[in-house]
This record gives sequence, structure tokens and C-alpha cells, in this order.
Amino acid sequence: MKTDTHPPYHTAHVNCACGNTFKVGSTKERLDIEICSKCHPFYTGGSKIIDTAGRVERFKARLAKKKKH
Repeated sequence: MKTDTHPPYHTAHVNCACGNTFKVGSTKERLDIEICSKCHPFYTGGSKIIDTAGRVERFKARLAKKKKH
């Protein structure tokens, strides 16, 4: 096996744009991110539910229209 193939592993300090800070394991010593679990809409409950049924119905209508021609 080759030696020294992997980069050094650090405990990285992560700074989010919302002001949240935490530590993770990484090959970098510091990470600056734009969004984290404290400010992401999915985790905070601000996510929107997409109406896929309406999209499917429109697709089927277009498909039926093309089959008529």
C-alpha cells in the first residue's frame, strides 16, 4: 500500500451565513457556507409542497392532444 495518499483530517469550524457555527470533520480547517440546517426551509418548516398532480394532469392533456394529430 502507498503511504501518504490521503490528505490530513481536521476538526473544521463551519460558519453559516445565518450566524450559526458548528464543528465537523473535514480535510479543510475552516468552512464558510451559505445555508445550514438552522436556516434551510426544509428543516425550519418553511418548505412549500409542490402540486405534482396538476403538473401530471397538464402533461397528460398535452400528450392526448399530440396523439389526436
